[in-house]
Amino acid sequence: MKNIKQVLLIAFTILSFVACKKDTPTENKPPIVNAGNDTTFQLSHAQGDTILLSGSATDADGQIAGYTWTQISGPNTAKIHYPGAASTNVSSVIAGKYVFQLMATDNKGATGVKTVTINLTLPPVVTLNLQPSSNQTEVRIGIVGGQDISGQNFKNIAAVAWTVNGSIAYIRGLFKFDLSSIPATAKILTAKLSLYSDPAPTEGNLVDANYGNNNAMILQRAVTNWNVSTASWQSQPAGDLATQISIPHTNQSTLDLIDLDVTAQVKSMQQYGNYGFLLKLQDENIYTSRIFCSSTANDASKHPKLVVQYSY
Repeated sequence: MKNIKQVLLIAFTILSFVACKKDTPTENKPPIVNAGNDTTFQLSHAQGDTILLSGSATDADGQIAGYTWTQISGPNTAKIHYPGAASTNVSSVIAGKYVFQLMATDNKGATGVKTVTINLTLPPVVTLNLQPSSNQTEVRIGIVGGQDISGQNFKNIAAVAWTVNGSIAYIRGLFKFDLSSIPATAKILTAKLSLYSDPAPTEGNLVDANYGNNNAMILQRAVTNWNVSTASWQSQPAGDLATQISIPHTNQSTLDLIDLDVTAQVKSMQQYGNYGFLLKLQDENIYTSRIFCSSTANDASKHPKLVVQYSY
């Protein structure tokens, strides 16, 4: 009888212990995050682009409550459009290596993180060299004593204020290059214009290409269309003041202008229409000249040259 009482006592003690024992909470598992695959791709243009970050997450013992994208590193600070979404556009990126992190939070507060590396490369740069011979879109715009002397196929592209048989003469240069091979969607990176002084000018004093106390010039983008066969002093196009380039005075008899930066002008030509360049003296005081070879010069290396670099 005593043994039965002992057995019952032990059983009661065990049951009481089990009944009083608290449940051990189950550990909350963090989400498993996928931030996408590391990748390398080419920007569509050198000035920047927009990329897509696409992530996801799963939670074995709950639900995903939220996402957070952050930039860990990169050549600049990119703009993450929707940092709280699983997928988001990122803009203002440039060439270089970026690391982005995606953090997912579950409904119990546990977090998981994953990073993705995006390597962005520059698009190829296309160089367009334009130095035509007998360019039919070169026009001398001129007037002498009220009589128009404009026309094509002159030896010079000139900016001149002079006298001819006692009458005041003004001459300006109007010319364009064929930019039609540049795609409309291309990004103009640089544009450089070179003009070469004429060593044997047929304008001015017939000796010096550059003459006068102030022969500073202005190079403008023509803002309206014109016809090579009918262009005249009276109908010459206006110039764009916003992108015009001032070329300083020189005391040198000849001075080539190499690689003038006309990037802003060529960009505008691509956007608004290619109506070419207008060259004229800053102050058209008589006995002043700046005279350059046209595309009819015997020396082809002295023809006007435009070099444009662009990317797709």
